Amino acid sequence: MKEIPGFPVKINTLGVDTNVKIDRHGKAKVLTQPEIQRLFTEGLTTARDRTLCAVMLYTGCRVNEAVTLKIADVYDKKGRIRPELILRKSNTKGKLATRTIPVLDDLRHFLEQYNPPTTSEGFLFPGRWGRGHLHSDSASIIFREGCQQVDIEGASTHSFRRTALTLMSNAGIPLRVIQEISGHRNLEQLQNYLEVETSQVRGAIASLSMLTPVAAESHTTLDISSTSINVKTDG
Repeated sequence: MKEIPGFPVKINTLGVDTNVKIDRHGKAKVLTQPEIQRLFTEGLTTARDRTLCAVMLYTGCRVNEAVTLKIADVYDKKGRIRPELILRKSNTKGKLATRTIPVLDDLRHFLEQYNPPTTSEGFLFPGRWGRGHLHSDSASIIFREGCQQVDIEGASTHSFRRTALTLMSNAGIPLRVIQEISGHRNLEQLQNYLEVETSQVRGAIASLSMLTPVAAESHTTLDISSTSINVKTDG
């Protein structure tokens, strides 16, 4: 199996998400590294589809933010990939602020393989017949079909965002920094995205093991005199 940048095949370090989407209800699952490998190497069949999903995975952006990207947000006038990808305020949820996300070499790998069609509106992922941009519903269909090809259940395009933000949290990145990347209005909203691993729960409980009180041992001494023997017990 081929390796995609940043995700070598290895033992899964993410927990199993038991609260996943079933019939499009519930939270989008956090993808494991082997699942990401299969999706990008076997499930997604075109450079456009792989690049679209890589943008969501390596920036933690929402699907609508990805499909509304302009070519100029990613490439300069000479066609070179910018060091930072621009998510415009007008296309973000709540239109809170424009965000700039550093382009990892992992993402650059996919952007280099993608040759975006030139249209009058300049979208990175044009819609049918070159009109407008690819609809978020169409992106969801692309993703679901890719997942079906490689037997991934309970996932949606939101899985990329949950996966990215959870990995950053597990790596010890401060929540305030992650919030800057994710564009959440507040930390409470962000925390709802993060998955807690089973191993983390076990580790938290294990940290309490030294609190168990140890029963005091009885210490017996003998007081010997010429007339009697008294037994004294300390404690």
